[in-house]
Amino acid sequence: MRWKNLKERTVYSNRWFRVNLADVALPDGRHLDHFVIRLRPVAVATVVNEANEVLLLWRHRFITDTWGWELAAGVVEDGEDPAFAAAREMEEETGWRPGPLRHLMSVEPSNGLTDARHHIYWSDEAECVGEPEDAFESDRREWVPLKLVPDMIGRGEVPAANMAAALLLLHHTRLG
Repeated sequence: MRWKNLKERTVYSNRWFRVNLADVALPDGRHLDHFVIRLRPVAVATVVNEANEVLLLWRHRFITDTWGWELAAGVVEDGEDPAFAAAREMEEETGWRPGPLRHLMSVEPSNGLTDARHHIYWSDEAECVGEPEDAFESDRREWVPLKLVPDMIGRGEVPAANMAAALLLLHHTRLG
């Protein structure tokens, strides 16, 4: 069954997102109004070192009032390549400049409500270039053994679904 978005009108807009109201035609001919949040793409990056440790950030999310491990992430600026944005965010948030980035996955974390796409990259090398420019975004940055990731996710220490999925794929890719 395919739903058809016949038209949308913007209800609210700012530089970060738009809230639109869509006129949706259902397969049986009925119509419904559905809110859609249009978001800019997000780029995410991390590094896994020779010891199979992954670089993570421990941070608080005020919206959900939760603490958890995350990867460096941020909005892709207009005209910016997602891989470049991922490298920029990693350096700004961790103080580590990644080597050549590999695309790990792209996910739609909430596709029933938003058109958000998160592009996740990783590298197997990085250079520490100093203190993070955006140190306010996390309490600490740590190298965590990749072998611990599944248990951390199971305990709820990686609450963001996109981060959990990426870390599990990295765990599988690197450790089998």
